[in-house]
Amino acid sequence: MQDLNWNDIRVFLTVAEAGQIGRAARALRLDPTTLGRRLRRLERQLEITLFERTREGQTLTEAGESLLAKAEAMAQAARTIDAVQSRQTGLGGNLRLSVSEGFGSQFLTLYLADFARAHPNLSIELVANSGFLSPSKREADIAVMLSRPKAGPVICRKLSDYSLMLYASRRYVAAHGAPQRPRDLAQGHTLVSYIPDLLYAPELNYLDDFHAGLTAQIRSSSINAQNRLIEEGVGIGVLPRFIGDRGTDLVPVCPDRSIRRSFWIVTHRDTQNLARVRLAKEWLLDCVRAGRKVLMPD
Repeated sequence: MQDLNWNDIRVFLTVAEAGQIGRAARALRLDPTTLGRRLRRLERQLEITLFERTREGQTLTEAGESLLAKAEAMAQAARTIDAVQSRQTGLGGNLRLSVSEGFGSQFLTLYLADFARAHPNLSIELVANSGFLSPSKREADIAVMLSRPKAGPVICRKLSDYSLMLYASRRYVAAHGAPQRPRDLAQGHTLVSYIPDLLYAPELNYLDDFHAGLTAQIRSSSINAQNRLIEEGVGIGVLPRFIGDRGTDLVPVCPDRSIRRSFWIVTHRDTQNLARVRLAKEWLLDCVRAGRKVLMPD
């Protein structure tokens, strides 16, 4: 039998964890056809069938279960070597952070340059969009999420609270007046918010927290687009204060009312002790400590 290719073992492990070739391909950033070819090569070398195809995806056979235990031990050994090498030669490799769009683009970017300069051999990928990659499926090293995951092989801790308020542009207020109470928003005001059936987290359903039954006329899946629409005077909307308070033409409306949400750091339990993951978690904690008055103004 030919020597096994470690990359093929990694493919096997990822498919076993993800349960689907498509998910595993995304996690490894491989074409599904390439991934499938590597999996078949491994099966030919071992002369066994590792997965059964079901309606839900790929299910391990008895032989696959046996290989999984051995492959997980190999992966743990590889992670140990990686950690030792990092301590000896300086932090390197690839670090992927998955964060919400607003937090990534309008908060973390304030601190990322110093972190990158301190670790020139580390490649940093900041995935800041509408939705989160999954640490439990190895799609990201760390995710900063809006709630604590209810299941999965993950470790999580609270990163920080942050405050949100209603904002409008000075132009809008001059033209339409400034509502003083949340219930006034239902009286002839244009509201800007998320698209309800495209919410990637229930915590983004902000308007009901201010007044039940409010409906936005202008909707976007992007918080940055909403921010821009509010700045352009299109309507009133809810923004995190670390975004809204930076807008030079924005003013709070219903200023006595705010809501609170939280950020959570989530990592896979098997990779939480990797040097780059530990360091990035400490960096995230340093960021929110430095930006405490921006996230939660008095």
